[in-house]
Amino acid sequence: MTQPRISFEFFPPKSLDAAFRLWDTVQTLAPLTPNFVSVTYGAGGTTRKLTHEAVATIHKHYGLNVAAHLTCVDATRAETLEIAEAYALAGVTEIVALRGDPPKGTDHFVPHPDGFADSCELISALADTGKFKLRVGAYPDPHPEATNADADVDWLKRKIDAGAHSAITQFFFEAETFLRFRDRCAAAGIDAPIIPGILPIENWDGVRKFALRCGTHVPAELDTAFAAAKRDGREELLATALCTELCSDLLEEGVEDLHFYTLNKPHLTRDICHALGVTQESSLEKVA
Repeated sequence: MTQPRISFEFFPPKSLDAAFRLWDTVQTLAPLTPNFVSVTYGAGGTTRKLTHEAVATIHKHYGLNVAAHLTCVDATRAETLEIAEAYALAGVTEIVALRGDPPKGTDHFVPHPDGFADSCELISALADTGKFKLRVGAYPDPHPEATNADADVDWLKRKIDAGAHSAITQFFFEAETFLRFRDRCAAAGIDAPIIPGILPIENWDGVRKFALRCGTHVPAELDTAFAAAKRDGREELLATALCTELCSDLLEEGVEDLHFYTLNKPHLTRDICHALGVTQESSLEKVA
């Protein structure tokens, strides 16, 4: 099994405590020399300024390759492209281009009257600038708004055709979910890299609720396993073992990149990377 290229997703901080958690997360995981790290937007673009500040700080002070999230929500085309230009001026050359979640209190996406209608329009406009490597989202389980079984593959193909370089998937619990999606994408003529999104399970109840909300299939055996682990005080041990096994299964099937959703809680992600052979020492050897 070859050592994977890894990347991490961080949240921008909304409070002083959250800021300490973010910088602890970056400091803990940066020695693993990730291929890139990404910083999210809040729902409805609510953390736009915080995201920009976090991206600029991580890029400047930690020397990491940062991919900034950018969405279509609640902004005009001019405002969105102005944000992209500010990233370019800060030396940021990668963007994760997304439609974005609807603002709180709404249940569906409504484009700004002067904004981008969907992620493909945003990707095309960013590609036209020639300043960015563009990553996009992909959904191995059906997106809640998918109209048919092929919709997620069709949308990904449109995004790649619009100028995206690679895709990062929503998290999933079984390797087969990703592998089937990868095969369907290949059959549709998608040859851009598709990076599996990995979510280490810090809290099963919270992850389960989130999974159901975003359409991710939840295997029944995980409920049983985490209920037993909670009784025995072995939840972290179980989470580490399950996530390491998932990653190992993907690597054995030729996957070369893993993108970890850290939730700004670095230690479980670090332990899983170590179990996969990704350590500070191995990263230094790779650089050398």
